Formats: sequence, C-alpha cells, structure tokens
Amino acid sequence: MFAVVVTFSIKSECLADFLPLMEQNAATSLTQETGCRQFDVATDPMRPNEVFLYELYDNAAAFDAHLTTTHFQTFDAATSSMIAEKSVKTYQKVIQ
Repeated sequence: MFAVVVTFSIKSECLADFLPLMEQNAATSLTQETGCRQFDVATDPMRPNEVFLYELYDNAAAFDAHLTTTHFQTFDAATSSMIAEKSVKTYQKVIQ
C-alpha cells in the first residue's frame, strides 16, 4: 500500500467553494480509479480553514496515475487559487 496525506490551508473566503470540489474529487477517485482504495476528507471545527486528506493507493504508480486523471486536473485548476498552503507527504507500507 501507498499512503498519501495532504494538509491544505484554504483561504477563508474560499472554503465554501473548495469543500464540494474536494468531496467530488475524492468520490470520483474512489469510483473511477482501480488503484485508489481509500480517500478520506476531514476537517476540524477548531481549525476551520484546514482540510486534511488521507488517501490509500495500491502503489506509487497508482497515485501517479491519479495525478494525471481528468477529474484531478480539473479539481487542481479550479482550486489552486483557493489554497493558501499545501503539504503533501507519502508513505510506503513497511510491515507486511
């Protein structure tokens, strides 16, 4: 398995527009990408402008394929101006 964690800091005035686009991207990833096993979108009321993603893919190649999909490219273009900061970290499963 290949895990991806992303933390977004969203501009305050953009949060209401960002979240539906993020949720659609997650749902489409799960239904259309065979290598995408999990795609969680989480927020915390104490940090209202922060959006956390936890994604699981079969392997790094499946994640790389995700980045080339039309739905991800559309999401990325539509939301890039809404994001104040973004952190992406990846992890490979160590214990079998």
